[in-house]
Amino acid sequence: LGLLYQEYRDKSTRQEIETRRLQDSQTDAEESSPSEETPSEAEPTSTTESKAPPQISLLRNSNSRFNLWQDLPEIRSSGVLSILQPDEIKLQEAMFELVTSEASYYKSLNLLVSHFMENERLKKILHQSEAHILFSNVLDVMAVSERFLLDLEQRVEENIVISDVCDIVYQHTVNHFSVYITYVSNQTYQERAYKQLLQDKPAFREVISQLELDPKCKGLSFSSFLILPFQRITRLKLLVQNILKKVEEKSDRETTALDAHKELETVVKACNEGVRKMSRTEQMISIQKKLEFKIKSVPIISHSRWLLKQGELQQMNGPKTSRTLRTKKLFREIYLFLFNDLLVICRQIPGDKYQVFDSAPRGLLRVEELEDQGQSLANVFILRLLENADDREASYMLKASSQSEMKRWMISLAPNRRTKFVSFTSRLVEIQCVHPYVAQQPDELSLELADILNILDKTDDGWIFGERLHDQERGWFPSSMGEEILNPKIRAQNLKECFRVHKSDDSQ
Repeated sequence: LGLLYQEYRDKSTRQEIETRRLQDSQTDAEESSPSEETPSEAEPTSTTESKAPPQISLLRNSNSRFNLWQDLPEIRSSGVLSILQPDEIKLQEAMFELVTSEASYYKSLNLLVSHFMENERLKKILHQSEAHILFSNVLDVMAVSERFLLDLEQRVEENIVISDVCDIVYQHTVNHFSVYITYVSNQTYQERAYKQLLQDKPAFREVISQLELDPKCKGLSFSSFLILPFQRITRLKLLVQNILKKVEEKSDRETTALDAHKELETVVKACNEGVRKMSRTEQMISIQKKLEFKIKSVPIISHSRWLLKQGELQQMNGPKTSRTLRTKKLFREIYLFLFNDLLVICRQIPGDKYQVFDSAPRGLLRVEELEDQGQSLANVFILRLLENADDREASYMLKASSQSEMKRWMISLAPNRRTKFVSFTSRLVEIQCVHPYVAQQPDELSLELADILNILDKTDDGWIFGERLHDQERGWFPSSMGEEILNPKIRAQNLKECFRVHKSDDSQ
């Protein structure tokens, strides 16, 4: 059987990592392999496929194997490889990967519907409303993928040298891809419903486990099928970026790639915003219920407010002159809720509640790192509220549990302070993600395999504050998730490609 999308994507990104490692180990970036950034879906062409007519049908033949464009028998026998320039071959591979990956994605969606959603035993267990939350508008998503794939296939079959695919991506993104926003926005409810069903309905748990064991699923979980549409829409944007990096500058193909990328960026942002909106609203309601105001009450719930960071810190007691290790209780616990526009300072009280004793607008916060003052004051910083709840200036000396936690709080509290970020005039440090990471806190950044990031700051205890090149998202993640790209030519090329991709962005 051909690869399911989860396998395809994993192989593709791991191959991307290995290609960069190979390039990075070379002294000259130009000496890199001509199959740069091509996916590892390439498999030896079987004898039966060699005899196939010169048509590339990925959708109708469910047993098709995913090859590199240059490994297809009709391409090899045509002699076109000896005519095309290496750059054009790379471009053909990038366009072909977009098509083959869509075929693989459609195959996985089809399995989600036929194997799980339409399973008779599952239908009897699930109430109609439960099934609707769990599967959302996946039938619409699958119909859109099928139509998109048929158009892509038709283009591939027009000529063995693909003319373009980004014009098709553009048309479908504008006219049909809004179904992704609906599906992805439902993700918060979908995850909750799935967990609840596993907990409350043993029969559901049993059927899902049995269905997952079917060889068709290749050992993949039901939840890995549910998140396919979100993964696909973000990956599609990266595939278009990959094409954009390889087309000739100021060409028609560059124009269509930029147009397609811009529209996909709009859809991806709407998807992200949909997910955030749902989860943020619930989170704000939950926080509001936990707060008790010792000071004048501040309305917490607002459609334009969201949580950036929360957690416990130690507050130093007494004036600075009384600082001494002999003091029995040098620090006491306080709890901070930092929103995008507001800081709330509390003390935890019984019953999972928090008593608010101070607050300030986020724009009126200033932070200052203490110079090294011995072990007792390690990871201590000063937080100034230029105008607090009593309309006065207030100052707090706070101690974090680690160096990374201190830096994370300082950056979150006052992001525009004078930072010790790596200067852009010094050597810019780039890393690629070699282990995926799921953010645990609002100030962290989730990473996908093969993401490239600039390091903006790092701590001695293993945390990095980075900016992902393809979407400029920033956040913290463990340093063990990435490896440094050492070759200066590769780093420069990555930045150049990043600027090229975003040059049409008005916001840049």
